[in-house]
Amino acid sequence: MSEQRFTLAVIVGSTREGRFAPVVANWFAGHARRRAGITVDVIDLDTVRPYELRHGSEEMALFAKRVGAADAFVVITPEYNHSFPAPLKHAIDLLHQEWQAKPVGFVSYGGISGGLRAVEQLRTVFAELHAMTVRETVSFSMAHGLFDGEGRLREPAAADQAADALLDQVTWWALALKEARRVRPYGT
Repeated sequence: MSEQRFTLAVIVGSTREGRFAPVVANWFAGHARRRAGITVDVIDLDTVRPYELRHGSEEMALFAKRVGAADAFVVITPEYNHSFPAPLKHAIDLLHQEWQAKPVGFVSYGGISGGLRAVEQLRTVFAELHAMTVRETVSFSMAHGLFDGEGRLREPAAADQAADALLDQVTWWALALKEARRVRPYGT
């Protein structure tokens, strides 16, 4: 059974004041925690403060350890000006090996596009780091109106279905790549 478990890091990509990211991240992390076999580690970049991390520091070592310990990632990202937040790019760029040969999924939100333009750009960034992005995504167009004041989806059926599809793919790849890394360590 232990070989069927994996650690999923949920990366909260927005650090803006008044951000909506915690609402979306809390919903998704709660959904993922209901799945057997998944240990969820929420890594909130507002707490990590990637621009303040310095190589050799204790904070940098802790961030690298958490990312390195994950077997898979789901990035929660808004779309800002047709792209993803700069602190998210900086946090990704701080590490290299820790991302390699691991799956990455996306939950995005924004205006009419639901953050999908940010996701498409993130796919190219993670490809360069030798990470494997999954096809399924969860996307929230006009997200603020989809959640109530308590952070619950007003109509959860479609989002729950999309989250299940995303988690199915992430789980398959996480377990497959975890086993592959155990048998043959990945190196570039």
